[in-house]
Amino acid sequence: MLEKLAEFIAQTFPRGKAVELGIGFQTKVALRLTELGYDVLAIDWNEKAVENARKAGIKALRDDLFRPRLSLYRDAVVLYSVRPTPEIMKPIVELSRKTGVPLVILPLSGDSVPRPLRLMNYGGLAIYVYKP
Repeated sequence: MLEKLAEFIAQTFPRGKAVELGIGFQTKVALRLTELGYDVLAIDWNEKAVENARKAGIKALRDDLFRPRLSLYRDAVVLYSVRPTPEIMKPIVELSRKTGVPLVILPLSGDSVPRPLRLMNYGGLAIYVYKP
């Protein structure tokens, strides 16, 4: 299922820098996007999650999405988040708006998603997209 998200991104956005917001300990999408030719940067506030991503071979940095360093994101072709916690939904939409970089969210089922995002169905997968 998570690989489907990577396929959606690859079919929708040009190759380039893709930033995973809040990678946590799930590296499948980032690794698949790397295989598909993207330059992936994983972001998390948790240093252990950052270390885990690095051990998996993914470039990763620590950043606070509530006070992000905008320079990390401006050159990306897409921002994406896999099952973000409800409290970071608004900050990641705001990050997309401020940087002008499109955002893709694969939510937990049942989570409410901020208003400007558009629901898309990709092979049965509910994906939300925001293009600022």
